[in-house]
Amino acid sequence: MSAITISEETRRKLARCSTATLTTQLFKRGLRNTFIQNVARLTREAPTMVGEAYTLRNIPAREDLDHVGVFENPEHPQRKAIETCPPGHVLVIDCRGEKRVASGGGILLTRLQVRGTAGFVSDGALRDTAEIAQLKFPVYCAGGAAPLNLVHHHATDINVPIACGGVAVYPGDIMVGDAEGVVVVPRHLAAEVANDAAEQEIMEEFITEEIRSGKALPGTYPPNEATKARYQEWKKARGR
Repeated sequence: MSAITISEETRRKLARCSTATLTTQLFKRGLRNTFIQNVARLTREAPTMVGEAYTLRNIPAREDLDHVGVFENPEHPQRKAIETCPPGHVLVIDCRGEKRVASGGGILLTRLQVRGTAGFVSDGALRDTAEIAQLKFPVYCAGGAAPLNLVHHHATDINVPIACGGVAVYPGDIMVGDAEGVVVVPRHLAAEVANDAAEQEIMEEFITEEIRSGKALPGTYPPNEATKARYQEWKKARGR
């Protein structure tokens, strides 16, 4: 885990910024593949998700190893990941995009919520989706599937670099999720991205007002010098 500390101010700023804004800021820094593909928020009433990644990797199942008796062992990686994901972190599971089986269910997701984790992301499916959807807890997945994980998944490593939805996720990366989806912010960039994203959101609030007032796109979006000057006056008048 990186020794870089993420301040509460940075977390608050990230929570107020959309994933659209954050992906733009990451693009400006040369990072193009940061938005996890083919997942959606299952818990629509949940707050914005912000937390460090705590990861679990799956490989394809093998019939002689993956049978229901493995869950009797508390060291089974799937169950251990649920019990060891630190409070304030997001459990991120690499399912290789496999959607035919579940990567978790209602009991496991409830346990994560009770333990104070910040959310859950899987590029696989979940079971008990109607039950999970009622949780006030950020859950992102690739859909619903009734069969248990052991049919196609063999859980292996905890808190190692993984792929999730086609994006590299390293332990300690900052996962931010809103209604649009989930973006992965490298930990060492989190503070500067949060600051610039917060400013971008204020600027875009102003630009939206300009567009609503009848301004044309040229010179407004992106803003020319005259628009930038009006923005500074607008921001000053509002104490922003």
